[in-house]
Amino acid sequence: MKDSKTHWDRIYSTKTSDELSWNQAVPQTSLDFFHSLPIPKNSPIIDVGGGESVFVDCLLREGYTDITVLDISEKALANSRERLGPLDASRVQWIVSDITAFAPTRKYHFWHDRATFHFLTSESQIAGYISLASRAIDPQGFMMIGTFSENGPAKCSGLPVVQYSEDFLSSTLATNFMKIRCITEDHETPFHTFQNFLFCSFRKIV
Repeated sequence: MKDSKTHWDRIYSTKTSDELSWNQAVPQTSLDFFHSLPIPKNSPIIDVGGGESVFVDCLLREGYTDITVLDISEKALANSRERLGPLDASRVQWIVSDITAFAPTRKYHFWHDRATFHFLTSESQIAGYISLASRAIDPQGFMMIGTFSENGPAKCSGLPVVQYSEDFLSSTLATNFMKIRCITEDHETPFHTFQNFLFCSFRKIV
């Protein structure tokens, strides 16, 4: 965990948002999936690997009141708090943790993960993540995961990733989560290159 934290803190300390390949001015696909699900304004929501994403900004503007942002990088979360300003930042719970070491103390109704899951490359890491998400999501809850597709990059930020097809991701999660829908799309980076992503929403299996 220490080496990973150092890696990501260095990145967020030395690069601006528009120098990060995963940067999105508007996380439209995540918002489209989110809006397709029945999620009341007071629902507990967690953005896993939220970093400097503006997903939290969008939810706050829409009136969601129980938002948690988790990231391994303390620097990334500090940058997000600064962007939001003290008033809005105080309305969010910020958690610095490697997702593999996260020990949730509550249940969430919506679990959002854009580009964290695919960094878990060992069977034990993947199984641990799925077990964690299953425990952390409430019985009527939902999960949305965005990963590199089978046509996406094999590495990101110098680290290896797992590429997923719809069938592979669905089967990987099948014991705990039922697929609702999936799409693939090209994410245009700030450098005007393209990365193919797979986005899927799931309902927790009680």
